[in-house]
Amino acid sequence: MKKTIRNVVLIVVLLVAVIVGSSSIVITNENEYSLVRQFGRIDHVVSEAGVSFKVPFIQSVDTLPNMTLLYDLSASDVITSDKKTMICDSYVLWHITDPLKFAQTLNCSITNAETRLDTIVYNSTKNIISSITQEEVISGRDGELSAAIINNIGDTLDQYGIELLAFETKQLDLPSDNKAAVYERMISERDNIAATFTAEGSSEAQKIKNTTDMEVTVMLSEAEKDAAILIAEGEAEYMKILSEAYADESKQDFYSFVRSLDALKISMKGENKTVFLSPDSPIAQIFYGK
Repeated sequence: MKKTIRNVVLIVVLLVAVIVGSSSIVITNENEYSLVRQFGRIDHVVSEAGVSFKVPFIQSVDTLPNMTLLYDLSASDVITSDKKTMICDSYVLWHITDPLKFAQTLNCSITNAETRLDTIVYNSTKNIISSITQEEVISGRDGELSAAIINNIGDTLDQYGIELLAFETKQLDLPSDNKAAVYERMISERDNIAATFTAEGSSEAQKIKNTTDMEVTVMLSEAEKDAAILIAEGEAEYMKILSEAYADESKQDFYSFVRSLDALKISMKGENKTVFLSPDSPIAQIFYGK
């Protein structure tokens, strides 16, 4: 009987030891925070994966994700600076940087965190888009908008122990009822700008052509004037030489002879090279030695 009681006691002790031992072990998985609570208050946080210990029955454990999380925001209307409505459908990537702050401010609730994210990100998106026109939103780059929104949020989420890693838009577009009209207006504006540039280019080209034509005309006029001056100077020099030649009696006969031969050469054209001269012809006089 005593032996049986001892065995029962031993079994109970062993069970209690197992229960106490298992309740004192804390297993922290990869990508996980373990928050050890004592009487409801957080005593310490385990950030490294592995096995640790707590006081059984007095301390309890909550867990939080230690990894990048995705939150898909609901599509919502935003108003541009020129009072045009656009549809913004986006998502964010975030993670918990301070599990103690997160637990104290959001009661360890991912849902509470997503509610805060929804409000803060939407307000930031609304503020950024309300400062630019609809055309700037359409023609802008998604990366620039994302950077502006993240910069606008700044350290707002730090009070919750949260960091915003990325903001991405799945859709940032016009409402379906006025999308076609807006695109047509933008195309018309682009056509007007292109027509203006074309007209300015044609005008500038005509100015260059007119200037070039004027410069060519002036250059040709100068060249013709210089040519006329050279011709006049050449003729004047020619007449001067003739005058000097005829003024010298010793050269008069020679130049008369040369000029007569030139005149004879000019008169001999075609296949027939025979010339008939009268005795009193100036050319004939040359051959008579007169």
